[in-house]
Amino acid sequence: MKKRTLIIAISVIVILLAGYWITDRLLFDGIRPQKIDQDGIKGNFYLAQNTKNSAAILLIGGGPWGDYWGSEFAKKGFVGLSLPYTRLDGLPQLPEEIPLEYFQKALIWLSEQPKVNSDKIMVMGASRNAELALLIASYFPELVSGAIAYSPSSVSWSNTVLPFNSDELKASWTFKGENVPYIPMDKIKPGNSSTINTLDYWSGGLNQKEYVEKATIKVEKINGPILLLSGKSDEVWPSAQMAIMIEDRLKAFNLGHKVQNIQYDNAGHLISGNPDSQTEVRTGKMTIQGKQYNFRYGGTNQGDFKAKQDAKNRVLELISNV
Repeated sequence: MKKRTLIIAISVIVILLAGYWITDRLLFDGIRPQKIDQDGIKGNFYLAQNTKNSAAILLIGGGPWGDYWGSEFAKKGFVGLSLPYTRLDGLPQLPEEIPLEYFQKALIWLSEQPKVNSDKIMVMGASRNAELALLIASYFPELVSGAIAYSPSSVSWSNTVLPFNSDELKASWTFKGENVPYIPMDKIKPGNSSTINTLDYWSGGLNQKEYVEKATIKVEKINGPILLLSGKSDEVWPSAQMAIMIEDRLKAFNLGHKVQNIQYDNAGHLISGNPDSQTEVRTGKMTIQGKQYNFRYGGTNQGDFKAKQDAKNRVLELISNV
């Protein structure tokens, strides 16, 4: 009796494993991330088995966003490296005084991969990671062939723009032990309402003319095409205004950079999300001094969805032609 029970148990396990294997084979799309933990670099590396001499994209910030795009790029024959830079073992816990050398190291590693065309490496980020992506592309033009920036910033900001960072004023980014110039900001303060107007907060920072010039990202140094994607109804920060500032700076230098400044009607800050899904989330939450407040992303569900789908097509087209 015991022998029969054992045989049945083993049979059930074998059937379950076989079912899992068959389901996995049917659903598997050929893209599994490779975990990277080398020389201090931590990330997820995406490429298809038949990829050869491909363009590659460094996805700044990693996480679900970077993993989504890394997988999508690999399905199209490109290579993606989803790269977090905080909150993992061995990485800084807070996004302040982050050395740009970390990204330089990641770019060098990416350029050395056998299936990557080292002359076709781009960086991509959204929101503050778009700020960082543009900085990286401007600091390392010998390693980067273009940049994609969703809801971008034209300047670097201090660490204090994020309420969960330390209270001491610091640079968000450093290079060779020196601060990347930034606009110094007081931490955002709540009013009497449960909703905070973050757009006014950031717009006020751009009015600090004595700091803006020094903190402006030198996008003219970027060695390749630049794609700027913003929502005209962004209520988090003035991404459309800052995209115009980026475009104007490039035009002033007249260096022949190919820049696309795409701005979407009825779209807000969340246009970098999954293009295949609609969301009804129109507000976010932030904690200030132990209390939770709302802030608005801007745009409409339909406006964001339309923008996300168009933006994805433009991203893929740009990478195909880089």
